[in-house]
Amino acid sequence: MNPAASQGGAYGVQVLIAGRQKQWRDEIAGQIRRAGYSATACDCGVDALTVLVLGLPVDVLVADVSLEGELCCSQLAVEARALRPGLRIVLASDLAEAEAAELVPDALLVSQHARDGALASTVREALASRG
Repeated sequence: MNPAASQGGAYGVQVLIAGRQKQWRDEIAGQIRRAGYSATACDCGVDALTVLVLGLPVDVLVADVSLEGELCCSQLAVEARALRPGLRIVLASDLAEAEAAELVPDALLVSQHARDGALASTVREALASRG
């Protein structure tokens, strides 16, 4: 195991991004990479879940609450948590905070239109809170 990753350093941290809008995915991936993390982006919940099922390393899942389709955001979060109980989840939403928190009670919330590294900061917070 990479010593930097086990100490919570940015090196080796993998962030999975799931969102249907390419511009949003690209913007979030850019924020994540500028923070020193690796980013993998998927345009649907099925693809994101496939990444997890295949056993690829993922430390944090960032999902757009408006993700729809065969596997919507809340279903993706539930399935991801079933596969990887320790996975940290960040929900990007412009819903009222209480409404978004009901989707996945222990997920961290960030504005869907987070700018200036706000999402990367929330990812750091998620990493710091893992056991």
